[in-house]
Amino acid sequence: MDDYEHTDGHDHGHGGHHHHHDHDHQDVPADIALRVKALESVLVEKGMVDPAELDEIVDRFENRVGPRNGARVVARAWVDAEYRERLLADGSGAIGELGYLGGQGEHMKVVANTDRVHNVIVCTLCSCYPWPTLGLPPSWYKSSAYRARAVIEPREVLREFGLDVPGDVEVRVWDSTAEIRYLVLPERPAGTEDLTEEELAELVTRDSMIGVATVPAPPSPGGGS
Repeated sequence: MDDYEHTDGHDHGHGGHHHHHDHDHQDVPADIALRVKALESVLVEKGMVDPAELDEIVDRFENRVGPRNGARVVARAWVDAEYRERLLADGSGAIGELGYLGGQGEHMKVVANTDRVHNVIVCTLCSCYPWPTLGLPPSWYKSSAYRARAVIEPREVLREFGLDVPGDVEVRVWDSTAEIRYLVLPERPAGTEDLTEEELAELVTRDSMIGVATVPAPPSPGGGS
């Protein structure tokens, strides 16, 4: 059984997917990348923007500020049962304890994977995404194909990411909105009992916090898997 979860007044009928959003989603133009590059070129040409500074900002959100923050949240929940409980009851509050709230991530709900439930995050109408915890959204997350198919055929989409969810595991699809964004708390992999919180955070990937992957087990000391 697969569920499509919505908490913001959406009416999602599987026979046509009627959407009634109380919030404003931007209708992103297909040529947005070209528009951004054109704007960047003009600003650089006029000396208003330093290309190196732009690269630094992108790198910070894509590799340092973003997914690493979410990974620390997950690792804390794995080692601290009380924090995990707070995280699942009040995502914004618990994430705020670690200082990872901010623009595009003010209102957070965390959903936990178990041996019976696998969660997947999508934004069906645009690309709402928790920047403070996950960084910049990957291009596939913003694609119309992912946004539509993750709801209609989530298991097939997950297979294309290399994740085959067993038939007896329920797949739940959560629709992010301007009001609320989601973060998946993946299952802690076996063989990590002796790892520190910092070492656990290094295992957590962005895709596992979106739900299109699981967290891999650490390599064995001998170098095998």
